[in-house]
Amino acid sequence: MPRDTLLFKKDSNQFTGSIKSVIKFLLDYPAFTNLGVLWNFGFAAFLFLIIQLVTGFFLSMHYVAHANMAFVSVEMIMRDVNHGWLIRYMHANGASFFFICVYLHMLRSLYYTSYFGSRKDTWLVGVVIFLLLIATAYTGYVLPWGQMSFWAATVVTNLFSAVPFYGQEIVFWLWGGFSVSSFTLTRFFSLHFVLPFVILGLVILHIVYLHVNGGNNKFNLFIKFDKVRFFPYYFAKDLYYTNYIVLVYLILIGFAPNYLLHVDNYVEADPLVTPPHI
Repeated sequence: MPRDTLLFKKDSNQFTGSIKSVIKFLLDYPAFTNLGVLWNFGFAAFLFLIIQLVTGFFLSMHYVAHANMAFVSVEMIMRDVNHGWLIRYMHANGASFFFICVYLHMLRSLYYTSYFGSRKDTWLVGVVIFLLLIATAYTGYVLPWGQMSFWAATVVTNLFSAVPFYGQEIVFWLWGGFSVSSFTLTRFFSLHFVLPFVILGLVILHIVYLHVNGGNNKFNLFIKFDKVRFFPYYFAKDLYYTNYIVLVYLILIGFAPNYLLHVDNYVEADPLVTPPHI
């Protein structure tokens, strides 16, 4: 057999072995036997992150990041793109469900003090993920370029003017000019597209730290026994409870897709008309 073929087979075997090691690392994670329902929301949050990435990718194919075209492009997605209304509603409502799962995941971590000891690194990465989620959600809220989007961009970015000495320069940099305009929209669209992939990388790091340092349990005990493999036991449990969350999500999309959205955002952005409650 030629030497090049032998080298290729060796590299292929090493690559296959690495993939198997990663899968074994993820699936053979020893989890405590006393974990309750609150431990399922991390899995649910990861599922909604994937939904957001996929639906956002398809929406970006038709969205136009320009002040004169953004609102029209969103309406075109809703009316003219095949199943565009479904993708847009999945993305808009998926963000709300994503945050619900993240909040419950964080509250469980706070209640059971999952930020102590060796679990500190996992918690710190989670905090960074949460801050990036806020930035991603805010930039995404601006993109439809309705009344609420425009004035949210105006009000929130103006908060940076309170920074001593350099506040106004920061605001101008965020706007890309001297007012909220197409340049602002383009910057926010770029951030909204890139940040989810950064979050995905941090989520993987979050899971790695969880597997290396270990997770928490109801009694907050550092014990090395009374554990089971994550797969298939807790994987099946996560799927079971996540099905209920997804069911509510699908019912909302099918029967009340605008329940969590704001009516003023279906009015095109007008810098001369401020919504009354703002």
